[in-house]
Amino acid sequence: MPFINIKTPEAALSTAQKTEIGHRLTELMVEYFSEAVRPHTMVLIEEVRDGGYFRADELFVLPEAYRAE
Repeated sequence: MPFINIKTPEAALSTAQKTEIGHRLTELMVEYFSEAVRPHTMVLIEEVRDGGYFRADELFVLPEAYRAE
């Protein structure tokens, strides 16, 4: 069973974008492993709150310009 885990800053993706990512990654797994994996493929998109992680040794906060509308 393919399990794909994506972590993204909170509010960086809209519901439509998350849905598209789920569909496209599922299709990718089907291309690699065959149609048999479709019902068993799980895509988990975890949203990490601002200030919940560091990037380049600095606390990361998503800039307003990159927040989903």
